[in-house]
Amino acid sequence: QVQLVESGGDLVQPGGSLRLSCAASGFTFSMKPIYWYRQAPGKEREWVASISGASNFTYYADSVKGRFTISRDNAKNTVYLQMSSLKPEDTAVYYCQGMHTWGQGTQVTVSS
Repeated sequence: QVQLVESGGDLVQPGGSLRLSCAASGFTFSMKPIYWYRQAPGKEREWVASISGASNFTYYADSVKGRFTISRDNAKNTVYLQMSSLKPEDTAVYYCQGMHTWGQGTQVTVSS
């Protein structure tokens, strides 16, 4: 059974940093790309970043490019999203997705 579990969401001040984790199980993790999405209140879910199975390729939405970094530790079956220079507009529930499966999400709130 494929399972993805996000963690690391929190309340942070503008300009701050946060690292989200996505722990995966139930499939050959190292072979599969993983995606981060987010959904702000009243808005549609939007793609944030992606990473290939071997970490050779990473991709970012323009809104987070230069501020967010996606990475993975295949030994730990975990993908990370390091977020810096956070803005109030980054406030959202963040989800990871892989193997057509979604995690439950983790709340990130950027506010003073």
